[in-house]
Amino acid sequence: MSHTAHIRSHRKPRRSASTIAMRAGVAGGVLSTLAVAGASGSANAAEPVTQTLELPTLTADLAAQVAQSADVTQQAAASYQLQAERDAAAAKAAKQAKTDLAEAKKKAAEAKKKAEEAERKEAAERASRAAERTTLSVSSDTGSSTGTGTSSNTSTSTSTSTATGSAAAVVSFVQAQVGKAYVSGATGPSAYDCSGLVQAAFKQVGISLPRVSQAQSTAGTQVGLDNLQPGDILYWGGAGSAYHVGVYVGGGMFVGAQNSSTGVVEKPLSYDPPSGAVRVL
Repeated sequence: MSHTAHIRSHRKPRRSASTIAMRAGVAGGVLSTLAVAGASGSANAAEPVTQTLELPTLTADLAAQVAQSADVTQQAAASYQLQAERDAAAAKAAKQAKTDLAEAKKKAAEAKKKAEEAERKEAAERASRAAERTTLSVSSDTGSSTGTGTSSNTSTSTSTSTATGSAAAVVSFVQAQVGKAYVSGATGPSAYDCSGLVQAAFKQVGISLPRVSQAQSTAGTQVGLDNLQPGDILYWGGAGSAYHVGVYVGGGMFVGAQNSSTGVVEKPLSYDPPSGAVRVL
């Protein structure tokens, strides 16, 4: 055996004839295909290919649609703006209405308060006048029940001199009003209340007296009931808080607008004894 017999041969094995023929056929097919393709390519190269891209054309209809869309957008914007303005105006009106309502309620409350105060004041005045008339009525009944004895005592303690001058004019005026009606707050000439009669009497001689009994009871010099003169103002109640006034006419008599039942009367002092007197003349 050769010394190289155990070494693998580096030579390639021989291919069979069939294999070689098959591979040659395949190669030939490929070459023929390439030849045909090359010929076709050469023919096509002689005729250049042109490709056209058609862009959309802005037609009249499309332009109209675009314009219409713009108009719609503008109208929508205007509508939104108008609505916003209306909302703002409504909010402002609501705020003003709320303010006006609050002011109206405040004024109504103030008016109601004033009306209630006026009503309370009027009720108090009515009650005061009612109490005054009740007191005068009770005093009148008391004077009548005491009889002539009190009248005699009072007559001897007062002046019986005849009035002259301004005092005579005052006396004459009040006596001329006897028989007229008593009306609270009246100052003549057809009706009087007590202080209205006294004020009207002194007005005849140019003397302006306060309107109410309380003020008239301090309008002159205080005098004692045992030193009365015609024309003196008589009062019932306290000086400065009197509830009734009249005029002393002499001879133990006085004239006064007593109440709605009697009207203006001339009565003796015993009929309703006064609390005090003031001299103005």
